[in-house]
Amino acid sequence: MTRPLLLASLLAATAFASTVHAAGDKEAGRTKVYTCAGCHGVPGYKNAYPNYHVPRIAGQNYEYLVSALAGYKKGEREHPTMRAQGESLSQQDIEDISAYLASLATAPAK
Repeated sequence: MTRPLLLASLLAATAFASTVHAAGDKEAGRTKVYTCAGCHGVPGYKNAYPNYHVPRIAGQNYEYLVSALAGYKKGEREHPTMRAQGESLSQQDIEDISAYLASLATAPAK
């Protein structure tokens, strides 16, 4: 394969891959994400008890969110609350929630 043809193929694959991440429905995700705000929407992103840092998820990368939620669902990631949340989600729920959260602007750290 010639270098220009290889480059064109890679660019086309990259363009396709960047549109694939939009598998989730942002509007459906907005109605499903209410439970997430209980911890991830806390100002300062700290949990009262036990006291630990809660990561910001607004504006997070779509693929990362899908992977993380799927990991909790499968038990590959350990956190009791997130594991319980993940187990209740369908693959479509995961994609919808991830699409919505990825579409949000990140909040400034406090």
